[in-house]
Amino acid sequence: MRSSALVSSLIALALAGCSAFAPRPSGPVPVKVLAINDFHGNLLPPQGGIRIRDPQDAGKTVNVPAGGAAHLATAVKAARAKNPDHVFVAAGDLVGATPLLSALFRDEPTIEAMNLIGLEASAVGNHEFDKGAAELLRLQRGGCASDGCKGPAPFAGARFDYLAASTVVTQTGKTLLPAYRVKRFQGIPVAFIGLTLKDTPKIVVPTGVAGLEFRDEAQTVNALVPELRAQGIEAIVVLIHEGGFPTGDYNECPGISGPIVDIVKKLDKAVDLVISGHTHRAYNCRIDGRLVTSGDKYGTVLTEIDLVLDPKTGDVSEARADNVIVRTDRYAKDEALAGMIAVYEKLAQPLAKRVVGRIDAPLSRDESAAGEMPLGRVIADAQLAATQAPADGGAQLALMNPGGVRAALTGDAGGQVRYEDLFAVQPFYNNLVTLTLTGAQLLAVLEQQWIDQPKPRILQVSRGLGYAWDANRPVGERVVPGSLTLDGQPIDPARRYRVTVNSFLAAGGDGFGAFKQGTEVRTGAMDIDAFEAYFQTGAPVSAGAARIRRLN
Repeated sequence: MRSSALVSSLIALALAGCSAFAPRPSGPVPVKVLAINDFHGNLLPPQGGIRIRDPQDAGKTVNVPAGGAAHLATAVKAARAKNPDHVFVAAGDLVGATPLLSALFRDEPTIEAMNLIGLEASAVGNHEFDKGAAELLRLQRGGCASDGCKGPAPFAGARFDYLAASTVVTQTGKTLLPAYRVKRFQGIPVAFIGLTLKDTPKIVVPTGVAGLEFRDEAQTVNALVPELRAQGIEAIVVLIHEGGFPTGDYNECPGISGPIVDIVKKLDKAVDLVISGHTHRAYNCRIDGRLVTSGDKYGTVLTEIDLVLDPKTGDVSEARADNVIVRTDRYAKDEALAGMIAVYEKLAQPLAKRVVGRIDAPLSRDESAAGEMPLGRVIADAQLAATQAPADGGAQLALMNPGGVRAALTGDAGGQVRYEDLFAVQPFYNNLVTLTLTGAQLLAVLEQQWIDQPKPRILQVSRGLGYAWDANRPVGERVVPGSLTLDGQPIDPARRYRVTVNSFLAAGGDGFGAFKQGTEVRTGAMDIDAFEAYFQTGAPVSAGAARIRRLN
């Protein structure tokens, strides 16, 4: 019996080896790589679609209706039909900062949508950590949350692989999730390495990434190259949740800046293709001789990449890309996806559609030259109103991070605003935190708007607070001396002030570490609840006048 078992084992190993190292084809192997990034749970087409250069007038831009899971599914299916050797991947932020339809169900509908479309692998983005590493693992593996499953059926988890090559569990030294996935095309292996940006701890709630280390992106990839080559893998694709800022239209790249440029230049020459994200921009670039792509956001663009694999070397001999707009008038809804979404819409409708208040005019998230948003002022005012009473924290002012303002607020024709509209603006579900800062510490917070930021990150301020900043003054000294006032009175550096922010900022998020110096910390209501309460006073909500002035 032992001899027979040994023979059987040897035969099995031999057959497995034959399968793994099957003869390669004699000619080049075309492979189609389909990619998205920063989907953020937009199961339905996002408001405004995608903004591109006007084909009729290069000096103008136009909005093209695009995106949504059901339309994306049809676009992916059409692209797959062009080549039997294909793969569908993503560069992170599939979930987090999601519209109400996904968020109400802990983003399970988005994972299910990606399963139906046939996603095979995704980098882990920073927003995958919005609710912590344990919740990310639940989305991968399935199972109900602590308060039970909210959807129509038990949640089975992602059928695709989340990849996290640079995210290491400090206690074990191992990656939180697999570093890469290998797929063979006519016997030729291609490795897909997935990783998020090393600055993730700076832009998520720190408790969500406690016990994790986020390593340098290029160093992580380069360290994996010898391991992959030892397996006979020469074709290497990087899925990275970090990106750049192009100067051109959605399918070109006359110029690009930002972190992705330096990262790509540091990558081992063995890397053939970089699929990026995070900056919510679309581009089709060559950086340091390599193809680098990004597909905007919210499923509005499907990046269609054509690789050619050399059968002798197993490496990529050609690579080109096309950013295809997922136009809603071109790609019909996939019936299976549309049916799934309809089930969730029915479950969500009673909460999502209820009217919560009115606005007297649309509230934009467009920044003025000083960095203010009309909608940002309203959110700051709402957070101040929710925490102003002594029992609620005794706040004197409130500050809101601009990155937390996720959509404009337009209302319907009569100015009515529904709960789903508010949630689209504030989808993070953060607690409000009221803390005490001295006037000097408050000034330090404001100066951090220009310190170690990818671009000026101007905090939105509540009514009564105002100041001026000078773009010609040195970083760290840009707030004009004497201009910072509260209710018309100069801020006293030695006086103590009660300041309300969301829990993300209170923990030092977005590089505002000075908030962590706050004392007498009081945790209050959820941001979305405060926002809703502000609209329920009966009077139409208005943005009011500007509060920040910019010189030079």
